[in-house]
Amino acid sequence: MDLLDPKNLKFGDEVFVIYRNPHVPSVSNIKAGEIVPHPKDPNQFALFLNETLHVIEDDDALFATQDAAEKAYFDAMDPYNT
Repeated sequence: MDLLDPKNLKFGDEVFVIYRNPHVPSVSNIKAGEIVPHPKDPNQFALFLNETLHVIEDDDALFATQDAAEKAYFDAMDPYNT
């Protein structure tokens, strides 16, 4: 997988994530988000996605391209490429 290391992010970076629908757990989408300063600690990163700020955790999967996120999604959901 072509994951981005959260330690190498910069403010303004566009990243892609696999975003699971909180209302329908079986539905996931690839979404673009932006890396922005965290509102409570300007030296920390946050992900601006769907008009909401998300704290970035070490285990979050952030991708540089939509293609990389789609490949990771399909590898996880259909590891045998059937």
